[in-house]
Amino acid sequence: MSILGSIMSAIFGSKAQAGQAGQAGAPAGGGVDVAAILDKMAAENSEKLDWKNSIVDLMKLLKLDSSLGARKQLAKDLNYTGDTGDSASMNIWLHQQVMQKLAANGGKVPAELLKH
Repeated sequence: MSILGSIMSAIFGSKAQAGQAGQAGAPAGGGVDVAAILDKMAAENSEKLDWKNSIVDLMKLLKLDSSLGARKQLAKDLNYTGDTGDSASMNIWLHQQVMQKLAANGGKVPAELLKH
């Protein structure tokens, strides 16, 4: 499975758990509430992870490999054309792309996370 596939699986596979805990996992007529799922996971995590701004923290929260190598592979999977040596720029781009892919696949993502 691709890294993006693992991210989606980790989030969309958690919708039932979020709903059982009283969270808005899948609102009527809408998609999976990505923020509710990730906020719940972050609240239960002992490490303070800023998933809304950091691809590394998002991957850590989902218990995925967040190493530079894994992020470079994710960049390749998402057709990143920038310099993978500039990890700061690449990370920002990756986070934006992942949020857009989640939204495009049925996820409800806060509008501020979809802006370029």
